[in-house]
Amino acid sequence: MSNHDFILLVLDPAPLLDLMERALRAAGYEVAIVHDKEGLDKAVVESNPALVLVGEHFADTDAFAIADDLLFRFPTLPILLYANQDRTGLAKAALRAGMVGYLHPPLKVDDIVETVKRSLARARQLGDWLRREVKRTTASLEEKAKISETERSKLEAVITNIQDGVIVLDSRQNILLMNQSAREIFGLGSQAFDGRPISDVITNPDVRAMLTRSNEGPLKYHEINFDDGRVFNGKYTPIPKIGSAISIQDISYLKELDRLKNDFVHTVSHDLRSPLTAVLGYTELIERTGPLNENQTEFLHRIQGSVQHITSLINDLLDLGRLEAGFDTRREAIQLENILKYTLDMFDGNVRKKGINLATEIAPNLPPLRANPIRIRQMMDNLVGNAIKYTPAGGEIRVCLTTEENQIILQVEDTGPGIPPGEQNRVFEKFYRASNAPEDVSGSGLGLAIVKSIVDSHQGRVWVVSTVGKGSSFFVVLPATE
Repeated sequence: MSNHDFILLVLDPAPLLDLMERALRAAGYEVAIVHDKEGLDKAVVESNPALVLVGEHFADTDAFAIADDLLFRFPTLPILLYANQDRTGLAKAALRAGMVGYLHPPLKVDDIVETVKRSLARARQLGDWLRREVKRTTASLEEKAKISETERSKLEAVITNIQDGVIVLDSRQNILLMNQSAREIFGLGSQAFDGRPISDVITNPDVRAMLTRSNEGPLKYHEINFDDGRVFNGKYTPIPKIGSAISIQDISYLKELDRLKNDFVHTVSHDLRSPLTAVLGYTELIERTGPLNENQTEFLHRIQGSVQHITSLINDLLDLGRLEAGFDTRREAIQLENILKYTLDMFDGNVRKKGINLATEIAPNLPPLRANPIRIRQMMDNLVGNAIKYTPAGGEIRVCLTTEENQIILQVEDTGPGIPPGEQNRVFEKFYRASNAPEDVSGSGLGLAIVKSIVDSHQGRVWVVSTVGKGSSFFVVLPATE
């Protein structure tokens, strides 16, 4: 019988070592003996033994340490322990250490051969099981890979055929995927850009500004303009564990419609000013032509009030049109606290009439602001005026001016009805008024739209924090002059 299995004996020289070698060779095994640790390491690597039989003590080294080292490098290698004598717990310790068996005197040739056979058979069963598991796991992974590849193909097909531009980035803003629409938008052709930084591929300044703003979180609206007149809306969405996605939608036609609408409103508003001025002038002349009775006087005052209201609305529309058209180019160094003082003086009568407690907090040594003083005054008038208009009698208003990181922060806080959460992002739209606005408080819905346009034209930011029933706080952040 020839097994051709290679057995490595790791035992110190002794009569028992010769017995084991002769017994295993007689059983048809190939046998080798090592005499030191260096020989053991070399034999294990070069000869790939089917089984190692190690003595309890070998070359002043503990068998458990040898087994631990061998199993760390070769986890499936079967190791038999030979002890000089049987001791309680030694067999359990050997099994816990990962060895496959345990030999001790007195020994017979048949005992040695039979133990080796059982250990090899168990090792083969373990090897067969491992191979089956590896094969099964590999097949499962291959199947999952096929499914993943199929899903990826479907996803790529969907993204490729979307009319909007789509760019997927990793966490370092390197391009992972770019569909055909995005390539056409930026004129990139068919060149491969996978793995390249988006800042190297797309040089549009608005895209770079959007990526800078992306530190603030998701962006739903960011205009991307091109020299040929095209305008796109960019959306930035973080994707956990991947990076982010940028979607780009053509809104050129919407911008054109908005321009036409603004031109129409501006033209109509401008043409209405002359007849309204004439109506208001004639109503004033009527009072000079002769005495009027009580009803006639009341009707005349109502006409004047209505005309003045319409004139104010038209002036607001014209102001908004000029701001949106970019005609607001006047800039000079101003102190915001001085303009605030004029605004508060103008509304002093309204504050006293309603018994409002108005508090101001102005930080010392505010830096100057490079701005249009007329527009900044208009912005403050609208914010403070709204606070007074919506705060009930006996309420409180707080106006604060502070500075932080070379920015001036204006806060106008009131104790009015507040704004519902779902409407707070719309209060800066034209003609929009909150659904819970008091009926006895008139307004055109243009004041906050004008505020936002003024703030935007000065490279600032404006937002509102509000709680229904408690009041609102409007914040304006403007860059100070260095």
